[in-house]
Amino acid sequence: MTENAYIHIPFCSQKCNYCAFLSVSAPKYIPKYTETLKKEIEERYKGETLKTIYFGGGTPSLLTIEQINTILSPLKYSEDAEITLEINPESVNEEYLKNLKTKTPINRISIGIQTFDDEVLKILGRQHTSKTAVDVVNCAKKLGFKNISVDLMYGLPAQTIEKVREDVRKALELAPQHISLYGLKIERRTKWSHNPPQNLPDLDVQADMYEEITKILKENGYNHYEISNFALPQFESKHNLSYWKNKNYYGFGIGASGYEGDKRYTNSVSFQEYFEDYNIKSMSYKLTAQEKLEEEIFLGLRCTEGINIDEINKKYNIDFDKKYSEIIRKYQQTGHLKRNKTNVYLTINGMLISNEIFSEFIEI
Repeated sequence: MTENAYIHIPFCSQKCNYCAFLSVSAPKYIPKYTETLKKEIEERYKGETLKTIYFGGGTPSLLTIEQINTILSPLKYSEDAEITLEINPESVNEEYLKNLKTKTPINRISIGIQTFDDEVLKILGRQHTSKTAVDVVNCAKKLGFKNISVDLMYGLPAQTIEKVREDVRKALELAPQHISLYGLKIERRTKWSHNPPQNLPDLDVQADMYEEITKILKENGYNHYEISNFALPQFESKHNLSYWKNKNYYGFGIGASGYEGDKRYTNSVSFQEYFEDYNIKSMSYKLTAQEKLEEEIFLGLRCTEGINIDEINKKYNIDFDKKYSEIIRKYQQTGHLKRNKTNVYLTINGMLISNEIFSEFIEI
């Protein structure tokens, strides 16, 4: 059964310099896209009662209130479902937030702040200012939003440990329920891929930044529940946890990825194809039993609680400690991995090289 849904809204008013997500600056297509997206959902959705729905982008807050409700209209969801909308600060005002709160079922908002340094925001290609971000969070709180997440980035141009501390301090003053933390990566298909900024902190400094932010957030009551995510008690992202717990989820919209049954897929990344036939996939494959196990391992290790050994042994009929004894021993000795009575999990140092560790669990 699939109880979670991701909905991709690929529109932005302007593409950020570092962004590798599927997004375009073409808001004129939003009405046609909304209509096509609703048709896709009506055809592909099997009628389950959903526990989480997540509007990602792009900038989903470019949608009107009516468009949000149109997209949601074919879906059934539980009374306590977590329904998230990503927001860019410059794209909303008090009236929009008020209508979002009172005229839609959206009950969680994720605000892309990235940094409170106005000069760095300009370098990143962000369109909001620090003041705009602060005002939006405070306005949302005033209007009654009880589940607010903010995004921060580190490893940014000319950023120092002290500047990182200042960003975290300002975020804590806003007292969001959830904070997501991302290190800058220069990826292909971004504006910076051919001409990256020259004043980026080196990897050692970025590691120090990550450890410092983690320490400060923990000291202020935030549970570090996943490599990049921190939450006050009971405010962990239910939707993202469905990914890391390897649950099924729908992917609706251009370029959206989904996992249904034992099949992973990504919708077409071509607007022309998507508008002509939203059932076209750019990728679709059925997982083998070994691939399911490997995904369970590296998704589970993203969470700070790690993998429950008994559960994974029963689910996949294996002896985890025996099958992966060399890998476990290797990273225990280096201090990157720990094993207690029930679980194996990454240390903070392990999280810093998590992709390297994950790759060792994959059979070639």
